[in-house]
Amino acid sequence: MFGLLGPNGAGKTTTIRILTGLSRCDSGSVWVAGIDCSSNPRAALGHIGVVPDESNLYPELTGFENLCFCASLYGVGRSERRERANSLLEMFGLADAAGRRFAGYSRGMKRKLTIAAGLIHQPGILFLDEPTTGIDVGSAREIRQLLTELRGSGTTILLTTHYIEEAERLCDRIAFMVAGRIVKVDTVRNLLEPLQGLHAMDLSFSCAADAVLPAITLALPELTFAKTGPTSLRASATGPFGIGALVRVIEAQGGEVLEARRVRSSLEEVFVRETSIRPEAMKREKERRARSS
Repeated sequence: MFGLLGPNGAGKTTTIRILTGLSRCDSGSVWVAGIDCSSNPRAALGHIGVVPDESNLYPELTGFENLCFCASLYGVGRSERRERANSLLEMFGLADAAGRRFAGYSRGMKRKLTIAAGLIHQPGILFLDEPTTGIDVGSAREIRQLLTELRGSGTTILLTTHYIEEAERLCDRIAFMVAGRIVKVDTVRNLLEPLQGLHAMDLSFSCAADAVLPAITLALPELTFAKTGPTSLRASATGPFGIGALVRVIEAQGGEVLEARRVRSSLEEVFVRETSIRPEAMKREKERRARSS
């Protein structure tokens, strides 16, 4: 499973469109399943499944009818398409809703059926654009589990997301994408390697971070400090450290520690370091997309 991780406007959807033949690239070449799609963009269509960021299924058709219709577009025979549709409906937990019109499905159900439609012709490669955006937590968890099972069965998956934790949880390899360019690409293990052995703590307090930063930097030279907000900072070191000394220095400057939280090494740290994009910006984009869905 390969992930394109980046904020809105980074070029993730455009990349998917180029790889799936919906848009033409200005330069370079695209190869999918050993086929040069730059010169013949339709040649690889039988090898790929595409799940757009918004559903492209028919609201007046039932779940079963939608899957059968999609299978017919790929030339799957009548009896086989019915068998595959029933199998996918069962796999995605939609068997009870097979006879209901797609328009009456919940957001999570619509997302699951759209993914099932992308798999109806049994492609070797599945492209997903923001698979869990705008759906409830339970449905998102179910979809992540389904994607993990698909990967285990041998399906290659390329997904776009601006959810850092989702990319870290699902993907084997990840590319950080910013302003149309890939700034970093590697396995999750290799991306996290520089953070191994690093200990960090986030602190928030009652006074301005600028007011205490000089004093604690001077008093605790073994620690590295970075301001994370007007009244918060992150302390880090190559070994374990306690909070006592930090509290004493901050109190000596007239401040009070309101919260202290150990930080687990995560992909978020690497993403911020490589792109200079704060996770708060990604979170705001996540909330905006959820509201507009």
